[in-house]
Amino acid sequence: MAPGLKRRAPFRILRANPEKSRGSAMPSFDVVSKTDLAEVDNALAGITREVAQRFDFKGSKCSVERKDQMITVLADDDSKLKTMHELLSVHFTRRKVDPKALEYKSVEKASGNTVRQEVRIKDGIETVLAKRLVKEIKDAKLKVQVAIQGDELRVTGKKRDDLQEAIALLRKLEVDQPLQYINFRD
Repeated sequence: MAPGLKRRAPFRILRANPEKSRGSAMPSFDVVSKTDLAEVDNALAGITREVAQRFDFKGSKCSVERKDQMITVLADDDSKLKTMHELLSVHFTRRKVDPKALEYKSVEKASGNTVRQEVRIKDGIETVLAKRLVKEIKDAKLKVQVAIQGDELRVTGKKRDDLQEAIALLRKLEVDQPLQYINFRD
C-alpha cells in the first residue's frame, strides 16, 4: 500500500430481506369473475360469419349484437334461436370464454314473426354468490379468512397449503359462473 493512503473498509451492499420487508402480510389470492370482452366480440364476429355462410340460415334475419354487457340475439323462430344458442356456446368455447358467463333472459316477440332474446354477460361476483362462497369456505373449517371486496373475494391464510385447499374447494362447487383465481401472493 502507498504511504499516506488510508485503508478503507470494504463496503457491503445492503439488500432488504424480502421476508422482512413485507411486514406481516399473509399469503392471499383473489377470486374474481371477469369476461374478456375482446374475445366475446371475436366470438360474435365468428357467429355472424357462420350465419352468413350456412345454408339453413339463407334468407333469414338472424343476427347477434353486443352493447356493453348485453348481447341481443335475433332469430326467425324458436328453432333458429336454439341453433343460435348452440353457436354462442361453440364459438365462446373456441375463444376460451366460458359459456357459463352468459345469462339468458326471456324470449320476446319482435317485429314480424321474429323472436328476440337478451343475453347478459356476467362480470364480477354478485353479492348473493359471494355470500354463498364465503359460507362454503367457512363450513369447510379451512384455516383461511374470506373478505368480500366489491365484486371480488380476498382469501388470506397463514400457509400456502391452506390457500390451495380453498381453491380446490371452490373448484369443486357447482357455480353457474366462471371463477378465476388471481394475485396469488405467497
